[in-house]
Amino acid sequence: MPTLDSLRLPLAAMTVSVAHAIFGFAVGHWAPRIIATPILAVADWIIVAFTRAVLPFWPRHVSGQFGVIGFGEVPELVTVAVPVLLAGGVAVGLMILWLPYGWRVLRVAVAAAVAVGGAFGAYRTAADWPAAPPLTTGHVPMACTGSAPRMCVPEFHARYLPKVQRESAEALRVLRAAGATSAQPRLITDGYVDGRHQKPSTATVWRMMLTHQVPRGDAVYQVAVRALDFRCKQVDVRVAHSAYLWAAMKTGQEKAYQMRREQEGLDPTARQVEKQVRADVTRVLAEPKAEQTKWIKQTLDTCEAKKP
Repeated sequence: MPTLDSLRLPLAAMTVSVAHAIFGFAVGHWAPRIIATPILAVADWIIVAFTRAVLPFWPRHVSGQFGVIGFGEVPELVTVAVPVLLAGGVAVGLMILWLPYGWRVLRVAVAAAVAVGGAFGAYRTAADWPAAPPLTTGHVPMACTGSAPRMCVPEFHARYLPKVQRESAEALRVLRAAGATSAQPRLITDGYVDGRHQKPSTATVWRMMLTHQVPRGDAVYQVAVRALDFRCKQVDVRVAHSAYLWAAMKTGQEKAYQMRREQEGLDPTARQVEKQVRADVTRVLAEPKAEQTKWIKQTLDTCEAKKP
C-alpha cells in the first residue's frame, strides 16, 4: 500500500501540473487559443527542462527538476514545497487577474503581490541548495533475522535472508578461528537503502551494499572480505587477491570470488596475477593451521604505507 512518504512526490507533481495548466487557461483567456496553446506548451516545457542545464542550481529546484531520486530516497517537505510555491503563486496570481470582481487596479496589485511573493519565497528557500535538494533516506521496508550478527535486507529479498545470515555467521566464525579477524559485528544491514547519504559503519554495525549481492549469491563473500582488515592505505593487487581467495576458500565462497574477478575484468595481465594468486593460496592451504594463521596476519599487515 502507498505510504505518506511515497505519495509526497506524486502529489507535489500533480499540484505543479495543475498550476501549469492554469497558466495555459490564463493566457488562453486573453490570447487566441489556437496560438496560445502550442506556443505556451512548447515554451513552458523548454523553460522547465532548460533549468537542468544552468548554474546556479536553484532554477532547477524551484521548477521541480529534482533529477534522479535514488532507492530509498524521498524529497523532504521543503523540497517539494518550493516548486509548488513558485508555480502555485503565479497560478493564483493569474486566477486573481481574470476574476470578474473588484477593481482592476486592486486585482493587478494583489495578483502581482501573490505571484512575486511565491517566486521570491521559492528562490530564497532554494538559493543555497547544492545540486541535490534536501532528501531523506532509508524509506525501505526491511526484513531482519538471526543474531551475532543480526542481518537486515530490503523486505523483497526476505526469502534469501535466513540462508545468507547463517552462512555469514559461519564465515565470520571460521575466519576468527583461523586468526584472520577478531570482528564480531552485532548487525549487518544493507547500506544501499541510505541512498546518496551513506552512513558510516562501526565495529559492531556494518553497513554494506547487499541489495544486488544477496540474490546474486555473493553476499557472504562480501562479508568475508569486509572482515579482512588490511592495516594500510595501499595494498598490492597480488597480496590483496591472495587474502581474498584464501578467505573465500576457507568459507566456501570460491565461486563468488571467481564471479567477482570476472566482473572486474580479466585481461592478460590480470589472468597472470590470478595464476600467481592461486599458486600462493594453494601452497598456503597445504600448510598447518598455525602457519596459515601466521601467513594471513602477515598478509594483512604488509603494506606500502602504514595507516596514521
